[in-house]
Amino acid sequence: MALEAPPASSPAVHNVMVANTSKDTKPELMVRRMLREADYPGYRVHWRIDDERGRYVCRPDITYPGRLVAVFVHGCFWHRCPLCELDLPKTNVDYWDQKFSKNVDRDRRKQKALLDMGWDVHTIWECDIGGGVDGLIEKLAPNQST
Repeated sequence: MALEAPPASSPAVHNVMVANTSKDTKPELMVRRMLREADYPGYRVHWRIDDERGRYVCRPDITYPGRLVAVFVHGCFWHRCPLCELDLPKTNVDYWDQKFSKNVDRDRRKQKALLDMGWDVHTIWECDIGGGVDGLIEKLAPNQST
């Protein structure tokens, strides 16, 4: 069942929501720049991963296919960062609660599917990026799924 978005409360709110993108977000671009600076080239962006039967699984934000490493760069608001504990928007609370629950469930399903396939899965939260290149590389150390 599709979750139907309620109408925007104003044209300004509508314009802000339309401008939100799912690819090449500012945090994702920053992580990719840091990986290049840290001499970790060779990644693929939004690389399609299929299971052994050829069925679509997901497209992580950053992928090292040869190493079976998938990196998701999550915005704290949209993916509900466990550290930031952000409040729900004040209007249309039921809609947002369902929307965020679906996002979190989808994130868990993708991670589990990749782990079951033998991939090393990492999640970089928007709030993690401030730690700079060293913090990012530490977070991406082998066998540290988060």
